[in-house]
Amino acid sequence: MNLISMKKIIAFLSVVICVHLWLIPAFALQPQKFRPSEKAYKWADKQLKKMSSDERIGQLVHVGINARFLNQESPEFQSLKRQVIDNKIGGIIVFVGSVYETVHLVNRMQESAKIPLLISSDFETGVGMRFEDTTNFPWNMAIAATGNPEFARRQGEITAREARALGVQWAFAPTVDVNNNADNPVINVRSYGENPNDVARFSVAFTEGLQSGNILATAKHFPGHGDTAVDSHRGLPIINFSRERLGQIELVPFKSVLDAGVGSVMVAHISLPQIDATEIKPLKQSIKASYTESEVITEGTTMPATLSPNVITKMLRNEMKFDGLIVTDAMDMSGLTLYFNQDEAAVRAVLAGADVLLKPANADLAIKGLKKAVQSGRISEQRINESVRKQLAWKYELGLSKQKITPLEMIDTSVSGSQTRQLADEIGTNAMTLVKNEGKNLPLTKDKKATVLCITNGEDRLFVGNTFTQVLRSLGLNAERIVIDERSTQKEISEAIEKAKASEVVIAGLFGRVRSGAKNSVGLPDAGAEVLRKVLKNNPNTINVSFGNPYLLRGFPEMRNYIVAYGDMPSLQRAAARALFGEIDFTGKLPISIAQNYPRGTGLSLKK
Repeated sequence: MNLISMKKIIAFLSVVICVHLWLIPAFALQPQKFRPSEKAYKWADKQLKKMSSDERIGQLVHVGINARFLNQESPEFQSLKRQVIDNKIGGIIVFVGSVYETVHLVNRMQESAKIPLLISSDFETGVGMRFEDTTNFPWNMAIAATGNPEFARRQGEITAREARALGVQWAFAPTVDVNNNADNPVINVRSYGENPNDVARFSVAFTEGLQSGNILATAKHFPGHGDTAVDSHRGLPIINFSRERLGQIELVPFKSVLDAGVGSVMVAHISLPQIDATEIKPLKQSIKASYTESEVITEGTTMPATLSPNVITKMLRNEMKFDGLIVTDAMDMSGLTLYFNQDEAAVRAVLAGADVLLKPANADLAIKGLKKAVQSGRISEQRINESVRKQLAWKYELGLSKQKITPLEMIDTSVSGSQTRQLADEIGTNAMTLVKNEGKNLPLTKDKKATVLCITNGEDRLFVGNTFTQVLRSLGLNAERIVIDERSTQKEISEAIEKAKASEVVIAGLFGRVRSGAKNSVGLPDAGAEVLRKVLKNNPNTINVSFGNPYLLRGFPEMRNYIVAYGDMPSLQRAAARALFGEIDFTGKLPISIAQNYPRGTGLSLKK
């Protein structure tokens, strides 16, 4: 072979190698869907063959618990155990409870379960959202205010590790709703913001972080709960948008998270007249929901997305090609119970395409309805098997076939360690957003006499704002904490106004926070609004810090100073106090718009 031929061969091989190397990263960049393996489905098929019709039907229903100590002979313990043994439920969603009582109670139920239970929880802010005495990460909107999706990814990784230690395999997070409605009473700071692409970036980062730890992530609340002024815990929101409009805003982050391989999707109790025009009417006597106050909407209500084949099967399954696990939002919410009995709601949800029926108001009735529908042929055995097989495969993939009991010994070395606390503080430090600084009285100086006026919409007057006030004192402020809530008397209101008038510095801590199902969610109580208006009139330079709803400025345009902390987590209260003293700068940017003068991206810096 001559030299020229050798050079041609080498040149050709070089091109081939270069093309090959160029293609490798292109394929590597394709996201890997988080799905059960072939081995998992083989295990599922084996289990499915051995299960009776009742066992299969029971798997579709997951009940909820607020765990506390229960003696095994207590009615509460026996009632839960009956759901596991007699109704053969598929899983449990864990709500608020202490760490060891929750894990121990779940372990007891796992011992009684023939098929391992799939354990879930709403971990939007990490395990601290549901487990007492654990670290709570800031809300999504605070994370978005940092501008750095890596915070969301790291939060997801830590949440996965801690969830595993607590025996939870399925997280109902992230919230990928686009909060472009300032009057939204239930999403608000749970959203990453009003820009669909930003919501997508942060949602994908969190999802990838969470699922890298073998925890099933859930994109919620499909097809988007952000542009509504009704809380679906209290009533049925109507989102009267076309499919085209949904595709431009609401579905953008869902598509991104689906493309990134999210394992499950939660469907919302929302009415979409342009997607499913099937009219519905309120029941004459609806079942009592978990939420005492409800908003009955009688005009324009159509089939809730949770019960709509047009939404679940046609849009999510067929159009968006989602082949993962589909779960309903809690079925005891008024958005459903005002219009459907639990047996009919369960049947319609399964026919619509849901795989898991979450927290029915009456699990017995839901299962009874499903059994009757299967016996009559309204629901086919094949339809039941499809969802059960998928859920069983996930149980195998998430390790439940090998270990369903959670050891207690390692919890206090795995949960809420220094890494978790440091990340929460780091997010808080980078999230603080200075929206208005017309008073020019920042940063604060030491030895000033100050009133810290904490206005709360919660039942927490004994401790609300404690962390914030304590840090202010440690930094040198002579601060007195005063609390105003909906129970405040006229005497308390007058005293608060007078004390603020006599102070050198007034700081209003505005704890109007998301409280799902509550009438005054995200707002300030009337007594608090009255006090705030009078304090602002007497002292225009009052420093106002929103520890929750960032939109409060709209109702009080006379505020000369306005800071958004996005939540009341201790990490955010510490960061807010430090920022007021100039120990850290305000670096956060609004992920939402607050009226015309304060658009998304607003954020002042003291140093600059």
